[in-house]
Amino acid sequence: MRPLNRTVNQLSLMSRNVDPEMLTDFTRVLVVGKSPVNRVVVSKIVERSGLKPISESPETAATTLRSLIPGAVVLDGGADNKDCDALMSGIDALRRISGKSRPSVILLSTKSGTPESLGLSSVVDAVVVKPITTERLQPVIDHLIGLGRS
Repeated sequence: MRPLNRTVNQLSLMSRNVDPEMLTDFTRVLVVGKSPVNRVVVSKIVERSGLKPISESPETAATTLRSLIPGAVVLDGGADNKDCDALMSGIDALRRISGKSRPSVILLSTKSGTPESLGLSSVVDAVVVKPITTERLQPVIDHLIGLGRS
């Protein structure tokens, strides 16, 4: 019975006004996309940065975001940059709660440009053009995780 009470107490503490910054895990990166192959490629790049990827489909990623605030989220936008649009409001809510731009959000896109020039949500911090390569993605991940930690 004691472990159950401890778990209930921990959950009730988390549901109160706990500083979200304390719950942010900068070692984790949520990788979201419809294509399992693309998620594996991005996860390998995340690992090269010394971080731990969590690979999810757009349908299951919202559940993960309710239990963990990762240091960054990498969204595979698909052909029209809209595959992960359903997650934007949840990510925006996390950012408003923290009062900071956490988690950082990277959109993998078929189009080049800035989030503003592509008409993307203000939640997106950076756009990386496909095809995804280590040389393109890893510096962006490293930069945004570094900004979040400072």
